[in-house]
Amino acid sequence: MAATLKDIARQVGVSVTTVSRALAGYDDVAEGTKERIKAVASELGYSPNIVAQRLQKQRTDTLGFIMPTFGPRFSDPFFSEFIAGVGNEAASHEYDLLVSAHAPNSAGELKAYERAVRRGWVDGLIVVRTREDDTRIQLLCAHNFPFVAFGRTSDDLEFPYVDEDSETGMRLLVQHLIDLGHKRIGLIAAPSGLMFGRYRLQGYYDTMRDNNLPVQPEWVVEGDMTQRGGAEAVTPLLGINPRLTAIIGGNDLMAIGAINRIQQQGLQVGRDVAVGGFDDIPLAAYTSPPLTTIHQPIYEIGQRTCAMLIDVINGRAPTTPHSLLTPTLIIRESSGNPI
Repeated sequence: MAATLKDIARQVGVSVTTVSRALAGYDDVAEGTKERIKAVASELGYSPNIVAQRLQKQRTDTLGFIMPTFGPRFSDPFFSEFIAGVGNEAASHEYDLLVSAHAPNSAGELKAYERAVRRGWVDGLIVVRTREDDTRIQLLCAHNFPFVAFGRTSDDLEFPYVDEDSETGMRLLVQHLIDLGHKRIGLIAAPSGLMFGRYRLQGYYDTMRDNNLPVQPEWVVEGDMTQRGGAEAVTPLLGINPRLTAIIGGNDLMAIGAINRIQQQGLQVGRDVAVGGFDDIPLAAYTSPPLTTIHQPIYEIGQRTCAMLIDVINGRAPTTPHSLLTPTLIIRESSGNPI
C-alpha cells in the first residue's frame, strides 16, 4: 500500500500538517526537520497525490493551445516548431500542454475557447494567428482569463503578446528583390482578416511605392497558407503579360507550392522567376532551389510565449508584455536577377 502523510508523520514524530508544509517547501518548518521528513518520505516511497494538490490550489498545471488548422492532417511545419518551443518550455516549469485543433473562425473553435473559460480545464491559453477582429481574444479579455497571444489585433484591447514585425520583414524581402533589378513583383497574400497578413501586405505596398514601382491589382492574389493553395494562387500570376519576374509567398508553404507550379510550367526558379517566402520553416532550406525567405525564430517564440503565460498565471507581471521581434532576411538560390 502506498505511503501516506500520516505514515511519514508517525515515523518522524511530527504532525501531518508539518509533513505537508515541509514537503511543499514552506519556510516555517525548520531546515533539519524538513530534511528528516524528506528522507523518510523517500525511504517509504511516498508519492504526492497530484490530483488532490491541484484541486487544493485550484490549478491544473496545464496550458492550452487551440490550433487553428484545416483538414485531417497536421501538415504545417510552422506549428510543429512552435508547439515544440511551447511544450519544452512548459515542461521545464512542470506544466503540461493540452493541444486541440479547430478550423479557424468556426463555431467549434469559439466553443472550445468558451469551454476553457467556463470549465477551467487549463490554467491559461496561447492564441496564435491573431485576427484583425479577434473574437477569441475579445472573449478571453471579457472574462479576464489568462492568455498570451502570438500576434496583435486591431482591437483596442490590452493583452500580453509576442509578435514578429511582419511589415519590416516584408520590406526586407521586397527591397532585396528590387535591389536585384526586379520591378514586376507579385504577391500571394495570406487570407484576409489575419493580422500578420495585413502587416505583410502593407510592407509589400509601401516598399514598392517607396521605390516608385506601381502595383497592378492583378499582381496580388490571396492564398490559403498551404502548398496546394500556393500552387493554385500562382497560376494566374504566371499568366500575366508581360510576365512577373518575382513572386512572394505570404508564408513559406505557399512559396514552396508556387515553386512546384512554376517548375511544372517549364520555368526555372531563380532565373526566369524569383521566389521568396516568409517564416523560414526547416523545409525552406531544402527545396529545389533553396528558398529565399524571412526568418523568424519560431521555436524561440514558442518558448517566450509560454514563459510569459506562466508568469501571467502566477500573478507575475511579464518583464516585456508587448514583445515585437525583428525578423531577418535569409538569401538563398530561389531569388535571382530577372532575365
